[in-house]
Amino acid sequence: MSVKSIANRRIAIVGTGFSGLCLGIQLKKIGHDSFVIFERGAGIGGTWRENTYPGAECDIPSALYSFSFERNPRWSHKWSEQPEILVYLEHCAKKYGLYPHIRFNEEVLDARFEEETGKWRIETSAGTVEHFDAFVSAVGQLHRPDLRSFEGSESFSGPSFHSAQWDHSVSLEGKKVACIGNGASAVQFIPQIAPKVERLAVFQRSANWIVPKNDREYWEIEKKLGAIFPLLTRLRRFQIWFRGDVLLYPLMNTALSPKMRKKSEQMTLDYINEKIRDPELRKILVPDYPIGAKRILFSDDIYDAYDRDNVHVVTIPIRRIVAKGVETADGTVHEADALIYATGFKTTSFLTPMRVAGRGGGVLNDVWDKTGAEAYLGITHTGFPNFFMMYGPNTNLGHNSIVIMIECQARYILSCLDALEARKAQWLDVKGEIQARHNAWLQDRMKAKIWTEVANSWYRTKDKVTNNWVGRTTEYRRMTRTVNPEDYEFL
Repeated sequence: MSVKSIANRRIAIVGTGFSGLCLGIQLKKIGHDSFVIFERGAGIGGTWRENTYPGAECDIPSALYSFSFERNPRWSHKWSEQPEILVYLEHCAKKYGLYPHIRFNEEVLDARFEEETGKWRIETSAGTVEHFDAFVSAVGQLHRPDLRSFEGSESFSGPSFHSAQWDHSVSLEGKKVACIGNGASAVQFIPQIAPKVERLAVFQRSANWIVPKNDREYWEIEKKLGAIFPLLTRLRRFQIWFRGDVLLYPLMNTALSPKMRKKSEQMTLDYINEKIRDPELRKILVPDYPIGAKRILFSDDIYDAYDRDNVHVVTIPIRRIVAKGVETADGTVHEADALIYATGFKTTSFLTPMRVAGRGGGVLNDVWDKTGAEAYLGITHTGFPNFFMMYGPNTNLGHNSIVIMIECQARYILSCLDALEARKAQWLDVKGEIQARHNAWLQDRMKAKIWTEVANSWYRTKDKVTNNWVGRTTEYRRMTRTVNPEDYEFL
């Protein structure tokens, strides 16, 4: 793409996680400087700035959970923790000159498309109102903690907090701790706090399919060779990608043969039997749904933590929170000095609390309240010209790195902007029939996916799967390689 093609188009980007930084970097690479990145926090990183709980890390190996154009040969471990990922993102922002474009502590509150000007009117928490030619939401799916309401939660006498808002001023040393939830965050911090507390009660709604990470430190010779021979870092990426797209992806399909699925599930069963001494606890930790239907978790130490004498997994439903702890449906009060909510995130509303209004004043979240979140390729939505989403509806993955999808989306957005200039148009809007056809195709394919086998997961609403992509990353890359002008209305 030529630098000249979008030189006069001013772009607003919301968020400084992987998505916002990726698009900003690609704009800088083509020499385009007319963009602003709005960040509600005081620093970059998105979820990797906010989630600082003990043991926070990514469940994708770092060689692949990083930009393909900025490979890092010096990761300390195969699976890196939050501080190292945040340093990597800060490095990328500095190297590619993004900091002058970022407005920290400025949250976008309202964005509306003005048909008379063909521009987006952006209002922020700083009281500013500005106009942009294009508007990109890069807020991600894991930034709004799900603070579920439990009866009596305000009556708890000790400190309580969500795992994504970890209160580091609270010492858990020698304390009785209650942890509500046992998902992706919990399996990372439970092994960190279990040796320190007097007693840890983990309240589990459903068990997880957990497989070992086999994590280890990279040897110094590996780091040095990776720096000298970039092909080695590319090979690491390919190996991890291949494992996800070729070996793990079939688990997402209901058509997988029972023999193959049983073999995959046996890995976890063997892992449990190896680590857990108590036969009754073993039964509690075995999921009652097929592997892949919910997020597969990776951990080398969670079962060691569950096997400790001071850790207790509670499966009786919670009735309410009381001053001294958590009361379950059988009337038992599990006493606690501190309460940790590991209840995940609100993942299916996507844009909230930002208000986005398109042609005719229609608000996107109001539209989604009726249809469930959807978009064309997870990037554009009919009635919202020059509005683009990154990590939008149906672009999450259950088997590979989201960074692959993010890079595809950045390329597609630039292709859309290039198409505008090629047609001397002010804005483009995906045709309603194109979006409807795409989502009908997507949901029809979704019937064969294992995520439809469970009624409750962060992948879906009550009515449909709104978060996950239905295919391999190679298929998404092909579909987003360049914009098809026939899919859009130009003006």
